[in-house]
Amino acid sequence: MAAAVTAMITAVVGVLGTLFAPVLSQRLTARQRADEVQLAERRRRFEERRDAYTLMNRASRQFHTLLKDALHRLRDAVCTELERDQLEEARRDYRDRYAEAQMVAPERVLDASRSVNEVLAGADAVVKRLDRGLARDGESAEEALLDLKEAEPRPAAMRRLMRADLGVTE
Repeated sequence: MAAAVTAMITAVVGVLGTLFAPVLSQRLTARQRADEVQLAERRRRFEERRDAYTLMNRASRQFHTLLKDALHRLRDAVCTELERDQLEEARRDYRDRYAEAQMVAPERVLDASRSVNEVLAGADAVVKRLDRGLARDGESAEEALLDLKEAEPRPAAMRRLMRADLGVTE
């Protein structure tokens, strides 16, 4: 009788194993797929953030450089329409890259980027007023150049935060 019970239990376990094996396999496969999708999404977000940071860094550096150049040219009264056009193009590019980064960057990076934006926008406003002959009291190309020089740690701080956010430690 014990042999019959053992055989019966073995048969039930065998049938249950046969029935549940595909279900278990399907669950494991679904979990693997979900993990792969999640990993791909994290990778996509990382690459999106890295691209936005790269473009913003490049655009802010270019805008900064062209602002300095414009201030030197305005000081020396040799600013041409070509330089004005280049500065306008850099301004638009920077504005677009800044807006893109705002959509993917964490708050600490945004704080640093706002600080950089403050400096660049302020210098840009001075350049426009000087170029139009509408400088405010005490406003000059020399003073604006000094302000830009004083603010140089801000872009460096922004880059450090961006790199840290991307996991670059060196």
